[in-house]
Amino acid sequence: MSVTSKYDAREVENKWYDYWMKNNYFHSTPDEREPYTIVIPPPNVTGVLHMGHMLNNTIQDVLIRRARLQGKNACWVPGTDHASIATEAKVVAKLKEQGIDKNDLTREEFLAHAWEWTEEYGGVILEQLKKLGCSCDWDRTKFTMDDDMSEAVIKVFVDLHNKGLIYRGYRMVNWDPEAKTTLSDEEVIHEERQGNLYYINYKIEGSNDVLTIATTRPETIFGDTAICINPNDERFTHLKGKKAIVPICNRVIPIIEDEYVDLEFGTGCLKVTPAHDENDKNLGDKHQLEVIDIFNDDATLNSFGLQFEGQDRFDARKAVTKELEATGVLVKTETHINKVGTSERTKAVIEPRLSDQWFLKMEDLVKPAIEAVLGEDAEIKLFPKKFENTYRHWMENIRDWNISRQLLWGQQIPAYFYGDGKEDFVVAETIEKAVELAREKTGKADLKAEDLKQDTDALDTWFSSWLWPMSVFDGIRNPENEEIKYYYPTNDLVTGPDILFFWVARMIIAGYEYKDQKPFNNVYLTGLVRDKQRRKMSKSLGNSPDALKLIDDYSADGVRVGLLLSSAAGNDLMFDEALCQQGKGFGNKIWNAYNLTNLWEVSDAIEQPNSSQVALEWYQAKFQTVLLEIEDHFSKYRLSDALMSIYKLVYDDFCGWLLEIVKPAYQQPIDAKTYNEVIAIFEENLKLLHPFMPFLTEDIWQKIATRTPEEALIVAKWPEAKPINTALISQFEFASEVISGIRTIRKEKNIAFKDAIGFSVINNEKVNDTFDDVIIKLGNLEGITYVSEAVEGALTYRVKSNEYFIPMEGAIDVETEIKKLTEELTYTQGFLKSVQKKLSNERFVAGAPEQVIANERKKESDALAKIETLQTSIKNLQ
Repeated sequence: MSVTSKYDAREVENKWYDYWMKNNYFHSTPDEREPYTIVIPPPNVTGVLHMGHMLNNTIQDVLIRRARLQGKNACWVPGTDHASIATEAKVVAKLKEQGIDKNDLTREEFLAHAWEWTEEYGGVILEQLKKLGCSCDWDRTKFTMDDDMSEAVIKVFVDLHNKGLIYRGYRMVNWDPEAKTTLSDEEVIHEERQGNLYYINYKIEGSNDVLTIATTRPETIFGDTAICINPNDERFTHLKGKKAIVPICNRVIPIIEDEYVDLEFGTGCLKVTPAHDENDKNLGDKHQLEVIDIFNDDATLNSFGLQFEGQDRFDARKAVTKELEATGVLVKTETHINKVGTSERTKAVIEPRLSDQWFLKMEDLVKPAIEAVLGEDAEIKLFPKKFENTYRHWMENIRDWNISRQLLWGQQIPAYFYGDGKEDFVVAETIEKAVELAREKTGKADLKAEDLKQDTDALDTWFSSWLWPMSVFDGIRNPENEEIKYYYPTNDLVTGPDILFFWVARMIIAGYEYKDQKPFNNVYLTGLVRDKQRRKMSKSLGNSPDALKLIDDYSADGVRVGLLLSSAAGNDLMFDEALCQQGKGFGNKIWNAYNLTNLWEVSDAIEQPNSSQVALEWYQAKFQTVLLEIEDHFSKYRLSDALMSIYKLVYDDFCGWLLEIVKPAYQQPIDAKTYNEVIAIFEENLKLLHPFMPFLTEDIWQKIATRTPEEALIVAKWPEAKPINTALISQFEFASEVISGIRTIRKEKNIAFKDAIGFSVINNEKVNDTFDDVIIKLGNLEGITYVSEAVEGALTYRVKSNEYFIPMEGAIDVETEIKKLTEELTYTQGFLKSVQKKLSNERFVAGAPEQVIANERKKESDALAKIETLQTSIKNLQ
């Protein structure tokens, strides 16, 4: 064993990660062992490590390393998601810098740029995860646009279409005018925003009458095709069957009747714009109204917007309002709060838009997934359980999933058109199969591949990641392969609650559809990482630390400990950098403990002291207690609590007590039996710590003894549970209080520790003498004398009803000590009097909360006990 004065985290982390990689410890192949499988929530291919990733992946690494130590065949599959919208936006921005317009490129040319971008920037985050110590099976790294992964996605699309579950429909969709694509309902965030309500007069055709309409979007008047009144509204009976004239564009539109109109909102009249509002579209369909789309795909006005053509919708709103005002038809404007849909990705305000899109029917698909989580015999557990309500809300209110996106980066929809009609298409995995199907459908035997035109849309990114637990093991293309049968279902999924529906629920749906099995057993939903002010960490707020700099400053182990100490299960994490410093300090404590044991000279000629023997027996019992505790914490995904239990065991019990008890006297050797047992215990501690602090623990483990690769800590055996001597634990707790009392008196009376002192006890508690040798050693006592009455001329203190006496003759100035104790007694008696006065006040006792009264009574009992101790000490010194 070697002694190193300082722990160099940078050197150690690189050294041992390379060692683990070289010896292939992270790689898994099916064998006879029990599998333990985690699939990583694939980060965006263009992403970089942030605090959310740090927390999520630290938790996964803790779980996978523990499973490895438990002898399971641990497999953690890493990978990245192609992130259609985010990646395409970055590629478009880069092309723009080069003076290239995406629209001037063919699909193939654009995809070449996208792949170039992905190869240059993609996967950076996976390399960064290695700095954190993540023990993923890097040989299994997957990308959602890999050929085999894309093939699986296309296969599923074709299968679901053939089952009648995927259909093409002309529907009102959520349009992101920045990304120029549709979004599913779940990708739209609804925010309350303050806007205006504009009151506009519409002339009634053939008269001087006007009708006032209230709208939040005056720019959409160019798409008005009717005005709707409630047939029960007596205010507008005279308008039935008449027509109105739309301001500015002067289009004549009918006045229709429908009970859908809210009598109380605005003026009780509704302008109907079927192309730009879902409810208006429903009214339009019912009353067979014309549909006029006034927007281009970037939400600028098209030719229907007349002189406002080309203007952005928000600029057009101002310009139209100005014109309405100038022509005298704008009656008034009021402030108004309404809900505005925004894109989760680009933050752009969503535009409702009619479009031909692909949808997946969800009504029947969702049923097994609801039962799996919420049923009586639920197979999948969510941690914390509170998220079941969120899951229920999403799943029971599910709508058909819009799975097509107007993007190039992604799996191209395998629909091939052979004509101009809406149904003139076939769906197939390959162009060859499409030609064959088109010939069958049309009866045209001479149809060729060039006669078909593939749909230009790509599939929603989530439509690939919902297959992730299956597709990473090739379970879609080859459903009976050895790996999918061995690794699936996976064990634990660790992710954020923000994608409980987007990803988690959809994976469950896909799992039951394609394997008739759950995709995982447990879902642990982490909290969001927030700062000390409870603000969500973000680049815009500037409150998110640089993840890699944290590792550089505090070590990977220190950061892992810091993150987990501040992360209560499922609750938001209040991140404080000081916790990383605490983690680093904990690492130094363990390192110093290792160095201390190295400084000891070991002798075979010395017998084991009784104090060491009993201390080691106590620590073994304490260790087993903590082992049970952490097993319970792990079963409930309380990783922070598990770490804290280990932290206290190592910091307080091992470093603070055990090493102090067994430590040999200055420049004296330690007996070999004690030394060997201490090292064995140290090794058991390292096993418990390894999932949380992999680098430091592996380094110390390898320094303790020369190890073969098969004996590395990463593949060591998790400690075994053994019977617990609980009596020994409680006896030590009592002894530790006795020792603390001695140390307090030594400190207060400035008695040097090198000076041995006398010690007597009235053993009212009938405590046995098991730990007497420990008390004698740590208190530097001449011995322990059991007495039946108080010792005169001694200071005293109590532990429960036991009284302890330390003779002070020659050690202190008795008169000064009596004076000091008398002053303290007088103060305590005065304090007691004030408390008792309060408790004798009937009004106070009757009106104060129960807890306040309990606190005052405790103050009274504590003061009485202290007075008795002080009086005894003064009496003994007189």
